[in-house]
Amino acid sequence: MTFLSILCALLIEQLKPLRADNPIYAEIKSLAMRMETWFNAGHASHGRMGWFLMIGALMVPTAGVYWILLHYQLTLLAFAWNVLIVYLTLGFRHYSHYFTSIQLALSAGDEATARTLLADWTKLDTVGMEASEIARIAVEKALITTHRNVFGVFFWFLMPLGPACAVMYRVAEYLARAWNEPEHMRNEAFGQFAARAFYWIDWIPVRLTAVAFAVVGNFEDAIYAWRNFAQRWQDESIGIILTAGGGAMGVRLGTPAETAARVLVTPDMAVDDSDSESESDILPGEEPGARALQSTVGLVWRALLLWMLLLLLMSGAVFLG
Repeated sequence: MTFLSILCALLIEQLKPLRADNPIYAEIKSLAMRMETWFNAGHASHGRMGWFLMIGALMVPTAGVYWILLHYQLTLLAFAWNVLIVYLTLGFRHYSHYFTSIQLALSAGDEATARTLLADWTKLDTVGMEASEIARIAVEKALITTHRNVFGVFFWFLMPLGPACAVMYRVAEYLARAWNEPEHMRNEAFGQFAARAFYWIDWIPVRLTAVAFAVVGNFEDAIYAWRNFAQRWQDESIGIILTAGGGAMGVRLGTPAETAARVLVTPDMAVDDSDSESESDILPGEEPGARALQSTVGLVWRALLLWMLLLLLMSGAVFLG
């Protein structure tokens, strides 16, 4: 049932992608804002309490419906419920139109349009960005979004609580952003638990995604970049995804926004008298361009097929066993 649920949800999303601003997401965002308003009194413990209430309010009904359907042997309805939850938690095509449009604009040499699209997608200041920087940020955003909206959901959907775990993952990912990234929430104690909780929830999925990128791409460069450069990102999870993904494609990733992602030699590293860069301190790969966006599409689809193949084999083993 798990494999077929994911397959059906993917097919439905290809035909009818769910908009990122749909009413269900809007209600969840509104609830998160109310939780922050009700519980934020400046202490980390309040954030922990709000996080558990928010997660529980969405996980319990999801798991309850699924268990009731299974208890009364309503297999088809339980299957439909699984498909619905996976469809709602997946985001494979939420932002793919931005990526595709940026790719077409760069291929046509229309950097102005590409800057505008990237600004709409990432909310970054793209004024004066060169084509290589536009491509790099678009690739980074695509890899991170794909992991969090697809592969992370897949992993948690395979857990015993099934659809409830998928809901937990997506809500935890959103709370980690919503309670830490906005200007008024930065350096607030309230969001510390949400960020730490998602770090551990995403610990295994991040590494499985990185391994998948390595397997379907340039394995040696992906593992080399992952082992030697992932720690240079302030966010370790992002560092793992980008170094493994970039290495797999032969593309050098790392944006100025990630202050720890320094791919050049630093003052405390040994250098020669000419202050030249040490080859061991530079990420492998080329500067990203328009072709890197096409490589990203191929990498993501190959990784998706790998996940689906492994899931099919697991489902077959369980069925035969």
